[in-house]
Amino acid sequence: MKPWLGFAVLLALAVPAWGAEGLIEVKSPYGAKETMDRLEGILMQKGMTIFARVDHAAGAAKVGKKLRPTELLIFGNPQGGTPLMECSQTAGIDLPLKALVRQDESGQVWLGYNDPAFLAARHGAAQCPMVANLKKALAGFVQEAVAK
Repeated sequence: MKPWLGFAVLLALAVPAWGAEGLIEVKSPYGAKETMDRLEGILMQKGMTIFARVDHAAGAAKVGKKLRPTELLIFGNPQGGTPLMECSQTAGIDLPLKALVRQDESGQVWLGYNDPAFLAARHGAAQCPMVANLKKALAGFVQEAVAK
């Protein structure tokens, strides 16, 4: 075997599969509803405003369609979002923040959110000082929500 081939195989196994550009997803050991309930509770405890919780599966059922459990939570806090918008006002199109809980074909539940670094880069604000704090906070909320 060529040395570079072994490295390529190891690299392919180590890189997480990304479903969509800029989306970070973490496996949850809980069901979809419980995962979202846990995240929503954590965000409320941290002083976030919950703007909406959208049950896409329930919406699909209203029009006679079937969708695996899929919920979207829209949340935020001006302390986190405003500094990003000060760096680039167009970031407002991606704020407030969102989290998606979904169940895949195999029954695995995933908790996903937009990577703040991706959002900042999208709006030409990659060097915005708030991005690192936002990234750390979101990762912490998500990890807490899926912790056993």
